[in-house]
Amino acid sequence: MGCLHSKTAHLPSSDDPSAPNKPESVNGDQVDQEIQNFKEFDLSELRKATNGFSPSCIVSEGGEKAPNVVYRGKLEGNHLVAIKRFSRQSWPDAQQFVVEATGVGKLRNKRLVSLIGCCAEGDERLLVAEYMPNDTLSKHLFHWEKQPLPWEMRVRIADYIAQALDHCNVENRKIYHDLNAYRILFDEEGDPRLSTFGLMKNSRDGKSYSTNLAYTPPEFLRTGRVIPESVIFSYGTILLDLLSGKHIPPSHALDIIRGKNALLLMDSSLEGQYANEDATKLVELASKCLQSEAKDRPETKFLLSAVAPLQKKEEVASHVLMGLPKNTVIVPTMLSPLGKACSKMDLATFHDILVKTGYRDEEGAENELSFQEWTQQVQEMLNTKKFGDIAFREKDFKNSIEYYSKLVGMMPVPSATVFARRAFSYLMTDQQELALRDAMQAQVCIPEWPTAFYLQALALSKLGMETDAQDMLNDGAAYDAKRQNSWRC
Repeated sequence: MGCLHSKTAHLPSSDDPSAPNKPESVNGDQVDQEIQNFKEFDLSELRKATNGFSPSCIVSEGGEKAPNVVYRGKLEGNHLVAIKRFSRQSWPDAQQFVVEATGVGKLRNKRLVSLIGCCAEGDERLLVAEYMPNDTLSKHLFHWEKQPLPWEMRVRIADYIAQALDHCNVENRKIYHDLNAYRILFDEEGDPRLSTFGLMKNSRDGKSYSTNLAYTPPEFLRTGRVIPESVIFSYGTILLDLLSGKHIPPSHALDIIRGKNALLLMDSSLEGQYANEDATKLVELASKCLQSEAKDRPETKFLLSAVAPLQKKEEVASHVLMGLPKNTVIVPTMLSPLGKACSKMDLATFHDILVKTGYRDEEGAENELSFQEWTQQVQEMLNTKKFGDIAFREKDFKNSIEYYSKLVGMMPVPSATVFARRAFSYLMTDQQELALRDAMQAQVCIPEWPTAFYLQALALSKLGMETDAQDMLNDGAAYDAKRQNSWRC
């Protein structure tokens, strides 16, 4: 993809120009500079990354009916991103949108999801952020499948989000719009991070809160304005969510707390996991955050000092606490040119290699057409194969699919190469499911054929099944290495 250079460098920033703008190391790792630098994307890039803003790429709640939709996208170089698409005319002034996004894009912290770009082209207004693969707090807290979030993880979430809010405060980004359980996302390590999408309003003059009015800060209901203390109120609602495992209206929770029945708020699934003293401290902090008068609510530094001491298992990784599988990506050390093209999603090179290889991997196979009895049917078969190969070589994938489909129906014995070529043609016409099916058929024909595994990896990656795609890439590389070793012997 090359170095990501911002087209917006000439625009004035709404932040203090002296504020630090150096990407921060996350979990001790060097930040991927190519992705972390903020840039203004072309609409065509983001359209391609989301398969034309396909409904199948939507990851936000509410699907297509939501006013602002979030898509999962894949940029060149195989980088996964989250793309927020605002409703049309949400931000009429393109320059204002870009300036606001650029300001937010300067924030870099391991507790925040980095905003890496935006797009303001025509009526389109889009934000581009890092992709977080392990869902939202809402999913893990309210709609869990395997196990409820343990107490230690809930305390960690409270601590990390307090850290994120404090960093925003330090960087003079004190307003966060509509902080709720959907805004807290989990990265590949299982660590919670705060979405930077909430640092921008959903529209230039639009509402800052889309949640139920029962959870909205009192001052916003009175004046329609969001102030820094409004964010603290919303943090209090997050604490209630974490404590109860339910979405309890603050007024109801405060009635319980005033009645000296604070522990009645606690999620029954947490029984035996916490000390009553620790739970009481978090309940008291939630109560302070939910005060009706904004001036009575604590500052972010107080949140940190109150929550941090409650963490008792800091040495345990988040993915372990949450019971998430740790997907270690194994990059094969020795890859053939075809394997390298697959790992980089370099479809042009992959196509070139398929063309040059031809039917070499099937030499001597029973279905070699030149050894068939010479009949009119075989002549028609050879012509169909010839036209399919010409279309494939010329990248006329629609016609190559047509000819190869006809050929599959004519051949007495299946051809792995024909299935492979049709699979690639399906990939190039955005028919990933059919591509996967043909790649699997190619593997049936030649069980240890690396090309079949690489094609499955490409199809699975296009379908968003990254772990399975990596497994297929590894299998293909293993069979590649096995072949190379057998040739040396």
